[in-house]
Amino acid sequence: MSAVRTEITVGAAVVAVAIGFLVYAGQVSGFSGSTTEYPLTASFRTLQGVGVGTDVRLAGVKIGAVTDINLNPQTFRAETEFSVLNGIELPDDSSVVIASEGLLGGNFVEIVPGGSAFNLEPGDEVMNTQSAVSLISLLMKFVTGGDSE
Repeated sequence: MSAVRTEITVGAAVVAVAIGFLVYAGQVSGFSGSTTEYPLTASFRTLQGVGVGTDVRLAGVKIGAVTDINLNPQTFRAETEFSVLNGIELPDDSSVVIASEGLLGGNFVEIVPGGSAFNLEPGDEVMNTQSAVSLISLLMKFVTGGDSE
């Protein structure tokens, strides 16, 4: 009988740890659904290293994620939709920059707040954008000695 009790206790502990892990994973990934967000859009020349689900950060803190990416066939620019947590009011002259976590790190979308007294509304487009910087093209400029055309 003691072997059966031991197996039941171990089984219950494993199930409890699995449930705890699932709850933690849901909170970390933002799947809990308890937070509300509003959408914004931006247009970039290039989105190297950015995809759906990429973090949107303000001062290094995650405040949203990229939700949709499409190519505009008229302008040949990447039209990007991203979400921002409610309660974070961004000035309408804010900038959106594709930033890198380091030489070997991934890219993320960084919001640089402006100084306007007016704020972006849900669905607005951020006009000031800066695309991703290609490490290869920077290295080629360094090796070749600059912009020699």
